[in-house]
Amino acid sequence: MATRSRDDREAKRRIRQMEAKRALRQEQGKRRKRDNTIAVGAGAAAVVLAVVLQLTVFSSNPTEAEFAAAEAGLSSPSASPSAPASNSSDIPSPDTAAGKTFTGELALNSGVVGVELNGTAAPQAAAVFKSLSDSSYYNGKFCHRLTTSETFGLLQCGAPSEDGADDPNYRWGPLENTPADNKYPAGTIAVARSGNNAYGNGHQFFIVYKDTTIPADTAGGYTVVGKVTSGLDVVANIAAAGLKTGESTSDGAPVAPVTIDSFSLK
Repeated sequence: MATRSRDDREAKRRIRQMEAKRALRQEQGKRRKRDNTIAVGAGAAAVVLAVVLQLTVFSSNPTEAEFAAAEAGLSSPSASPSAPASNSSDIPSPDTAAGKTFTGELALNSGVVGVELNGTAAPQAAAVFKSLSDSSYYNGKFCHRLTTSETFGLLQCGAPSEDGADDPNYRWGPLENTPADNKYPAGTIAVARSGNNAYGNGHQFFIVYKDTTIPADTAGGYTVVGKVTSGLDVVANIAAAGLKTGESTSDGAPVAPVTIDSFSLK
């Protein structure tokens, strides 16, 4: 009897050990499943974020903080999200440009780009850029952002510094002459703005150096104010030189700083 009791106790002990091991394996399996789910979720979130950052309106220059706040891309970085749907008195009237065509040159430190602004298709935008160029506003400003992906190629200009910051108090609208198909052909000159804001235009503009698609946001597309008439190769050469080391592989600051020497229109 004593031997059988010891055997029974030993059997029960082994059973408890096996049950404990089985419970441990089950818990480990559940934990691995949870970890995998979290990892997959995090990976999916990262992919979604990457897409949003690539396709959303530009948020000025390519610092990590600006990327986190998101641009495409093509927005003035310090835009006010509650900008009123009207222009202040310091914004020129579209009547000053309506029906007119302005031609001139954008002189960069790497070459000269011939430009033409269309006051018929985009009178408010043409009036703004004519006014700013007449006042020599752009002299010494930066072309701070460059994108170089296969279907997203442009140079964004007009920032007072290389960090892409703009004056949040200088905002205007509405959107004009926006492409219905979201396609911006090479040579397009368009207005950068804050996201989801038809009155979020500022001082900045972008030059498309290869055919580019930019999805519209809730406000619409981007005002096409004009086109490059000569010197598009100047911008293409800036793009070919690449981005600063440490930036995104397709969206960042040009490898060498690009400044505006002058912007003249007549």
